[in-house]
Amino acid sequence: MLKLHCAPGTISVVVAMTLEEAGLDWQTVMLDFKSAAQTKPAYLAINPKGRVPTLETPDGLLTETGAILDYIGALAPEAHLIPTNPFKAAKMREVMYYLASTTHPAHAHKMRGHRWATEQASFDDMRANVPRTVAECCTYLENNVAFGPFVLGDKISLADPYLYMITTWLAGDGVTIADYPKLAAFSTAFAARPSVASVREMGLL
Repeated sequence: MLKLHCAPGTISVVVAMTLEEAGLDWQTVMLDFKSAAQTKPAYLAINPKGRVPTLETPDGLLTETGAILDYIGALAPEAHLIPTNPFKAAKMREVMYYLASTTHPAHAHKMRGHRWATEQASFDDMRANVPRTVAECCTYLENNVAFGPFVLGDKISLADPYLYMITTWLAGDGVTIADYPKLAAFSTAFAARPSVASVREMGLL
């Protein structure tokens, strides 16, 4: 049985949605971020990074969202979450890596300034810039992702739950998704999927 260590509203929800899309058997291990459970010895023994997600598999532990998604895609090829065409698979990962390396950090500057600085003035400056930097990411996605309505067209891939989760953060980041029609249409389309309903029922969204 796969076990996902996760917390509501975090990037770990991407893995939960992907597990649902893949049709795999799994269960949640909820972490209470309000009590900083991710920083306590019990969890650090599992994931010394002190972050989510962590996936327990029969072969061991996996961390990092992109790596876990690739594992799920390989574990359930019948779900067709990874394109067989090498170029399309690379385009999928191009979006995923952009979300991981640029969009997610832009969002994280709002609450996780201590990862990059030590002064309150720096934290305040980073927080103040979040609406601008996240909007810049949305502009890039709007102009450079095909959307049809999903990232690669009319079929979903690993990139779609990843991007959907980030769209759920936009309002809190001071960004109006309606300003990006293709991104908004994508978010609406993916929100209608059973995987989203399932994780919502679990209290993850």
